Amino acid sequence: MRTNATYIGTVQDVTGTTIRVTMVNDSLSGLTYVKGEGYRIGQIGSFVKIPIGYNYLFGIITQVGAGAVPENRLLNEPYGNRWITIQLVGEAQTNGEFQRGISQYPTISDEVHLVSENDLKRIYGQPNKPYFVNVGHIAGAESIPALIDVNKLITRHSAVVGTTGSGKSTTVASLLNALSDTEKYPSSRILVFDIHGEYGQALKDKAKIFKINADKSEGSIEKELYLPFWALSFDELCEVSFGKIMNEKDYNTILERILNEKRKSLELTPKKGINIDTLNVDSPVPFSLNYLWYELYTQTLGKLYQDKEGKPLAYEIDEKGNEIKGDPKKGIPPLFKKINSNSANGDRVQYQNESPLTNGQQLHSLGSKLRIPRFDFIFKPSDWTPNEYGIVEKDLDDLFKDWIGSDKPITILDLSGVPITILNTIIGVLLRIIYDGLFWARNLSQGGKERPLLLVMEEAHNYLSTESSALSIVQKIVKEGRKYGIGAMIVSQRPSEINATILSQCGTFFALRLSNATDRGHITSAVSDNLEGLTSMLPILKTGEAIILGEAVKLPMRTFIKAPPRDRRPDSQDPIVFDEIDTDESLRPGGWGNKMEKDPNYEEFIETWRAQNPKIERIINK
Repeated sequence: MRTNATYIGTVQDVTGTTIRVTMVNDSLSGLTYVKGEGYRIGQIGSFVKIPIGYNYLFGIITQVGAGAVPENRLLNEPYGNRWITIQLVGEAQTNGEFQRGISQYPTISDEVHLVSENDLKRIYGQPNKPYFVNVGHIAGAESIPALIDVNKLITRHSAVVGTTGSGKSTTVASLLNALSDTEKYPSSRILVFDIHGEYGQALKDKAKIFKINADKSEGSIEKELYLPFWALSFDELCEVSFGKIMNEKDYNTILERILNEKRKSLELTPKKGINIDTLNVDSPVPFSLNYLWYELYTQTLGKLYQDKEGKPLAYEIDEKGNEIKGDPKKGIPPLFKKINSNSANGDRVQYQNESPLTNGQQLHSLGSKLRIPRFDFIFKPSDWTPNEYGIVEKDLDDLFKDWIGSDKPITILDLSGVPITILNTIIGVLLRIIYDGLFWARNLSQGGKERPLLLVMEEAHNYLSTESSALSIVQKIVKEGRKYGIGAMIVSQRPSEINATILSQCGTFFALRLSNATDRGHITSAVSDNLEGLTSMLPILKTGEAIILGEAVKLPMRTFIKAPPRDRRPDSQDPIVFDEIDTDESLRPGGWGNKMEKDPNYEEFIETWRAQNPKIERIINK
């Protein structure tokens, strides 16, 4: 009988990095003590070590019991409850540092030992190294911090996945708080795409917040979010403004008109880096979309006096006798006389014989968007709005400086106010222009090589599941962004709905509780380690508990994520239906257990709905 308390069995089968071990029969209690600490033997997800000369091989237990018996031993040991399956993951010299990968394999009868807390410290330790961030502690070993390698986390991309209520948003907030520690990382740069407006409260001390219909009350740090339409590529602009152009004639007409407007703008106000010869329809050069729309509207839908010399336009007349010509600045279209209407002098009107567009409905659609305030963030972007000649007060450098060049480490783009019909397109546009800017500025100090940028994409399954501009640019970022200092963090409750190419490029996974088998399968197939046994634990993880796998950690680890203070958590917590702790009715914060408010003010209910802003400054006298 061996006296070493850590000894649990011997190697009996080796297949690549998978080994099968028979456990010693004298460990009947399943519990052993090492230096006063109790350890359970044969726990799924626990570590073991195998001494090989001056080295130790380290592995993770992925299966225990009859299922771990090798096929050629099934007949002899049908109840093989003393077998375990281990997946080898790395090695270390007797007094050396742990490294991923193995240089040699175990052989039959090699001893297998439990990994003690001292061994775990050697594997997971070194919290004093600045390129590691602490996000919590190892499950079952509170003294061992959960350390993440920043270099691998940012440039090799990552994913945070978990069912609703598993602590996903809190985990993201904890990660961002750690990564934005300005004493440790004074030049950290993070851009958050916040679909539901959850992170402003959690990160307000470290972030600039840009939002449509920003809170303008005193003390608010929110600023208006603007995305100038002229920064969009031609296809992006068509999708947002005209919708899908059905025929080639209309497509080419609009393309030529926009290119011509950009050419005139560049002639009036030359810009560094571009000239008439290098200009193309996708170049981010300001022009007036309002006047272009008005011109197309008039030429396509305008009526002519059939019998008048020169065939002038036939406008309707208002009560004061003035022609109703509309207003291009306000997006108000002109009003024309009805076809074949007879005036007092017998004049008749008709459509123009040659109209630039065949589909006038697209012009009506764009006109309505130019008038609706919900689209002002893109069609009337404040100081970035071009006048009739394409002249703007501010250029895109001011926009980029606000987004990725501010003194705050985090910038939050709150997209909760973006119309749902164009949300996917807007996300794709924002990602594309940021990628383009950093790509071309890769050799400058403002570029990603000098100062890498982390893009955090919340609720990613909403816009990374189908063919869209967002999907195509994110695929480009995860494939090529590493070379230009652009990292991605994909956050989703449904990883099975995210494009497989994107998930496969994520080097690190923070997998919280996942109940759906399809979602778990996508995570298992995406990680490089052969650790199905470990990912099978995902349905039973506690809230705030995660299995971290991939390049940013030395070994896969089951971790309790350190949650930020309650007043610094994302606005995604479950509402209280009935407070299980407070029995004093006067202390209950709300829910069904509290007395109903007397005469609730539903005027403010409607006010916030109409304003599309839950934090609007109150103007109703209670």
